[in-house]
Amino acid sequence: MSKLGLAAPLALALMSPAAAQEPVAQTLAGTRLDIVATGEVNAVPDIATIGAGVVTQAPTAAAAMSDNARRTAATVAAIRKAGVADRDIQTTSISLSPQYKYADNQPPVITGYQASNRVSVRFRDIRAAGPILDSLVAAGANQIDGPTLSIDKPEPLLDQARRKAIATARERAALYAGATGLRIKRIVAISEGSYEAPMPRPVPMMMMRKEAAADSSIEAGEQRVAISVSVTFELE
Repeated sequence: MSKLGLAAPLALALMSPAAAQEPVAQTLAGTRLDIVATGEVNAVPDIATIGAGVVTQAPTAAAAMSDNARRTAATVAAIRKAGVADRDIQTTSISLSPQYKYADNQPPVITGYQASNRVSVRFRDIRAAGPILDSLVAAGANQIDGPTLSIDKPEPLLDQARRKAIATARERAALYAGATGLRIKRIVAISEGSYEAPMPRPVPMMMMRKEAAADSSIEAGEQRVAISVSVTFELE
């Protein structure tokens, strides 16, 4: 075989994988129609995340930290005793700061120290979160915020939203085709657009009833999961 005959196969063999895999643009014989559609699904949140903190004050830094560590340990022990797994308990911050007394024309004077320790607690049984909050306060927590409600595994809900989005795109394409005297020949391309995650929704921390020894309660409500798709149709 001549050197010239080897040149073409050699050139093809040396082509980069990216170049070899570049998609070939499709030529449309009919009318192109681009549709953007959104699918939505509502679901009840199944995760509640609550921030619990212990703030202590003492004349010295060591005393403030020691008292804080003791009360924080009691708070975390109460969380574990309530059945919350270690993976759902996370320390988010520890701080120590001096407390000052201010007077006119005088430098500030340190009067003591404030220690703070905060943990994030994730509840997989939202109904149990309220009573656990009450036990946290009894154990020594004096700062609580949240809860923030979310959906633990949104993937199956996203698949439902995708199916709804595609169905909406088809219906909309049929409407345009009918309005213009055309018909849908085929789908040329589909691409997934933005995913609107359910926004973590903070709710009032405690909904206290007025009866004696009432427990805190949390209402889960619903959250929205949405996704958009872009679909290109060929009409004829």
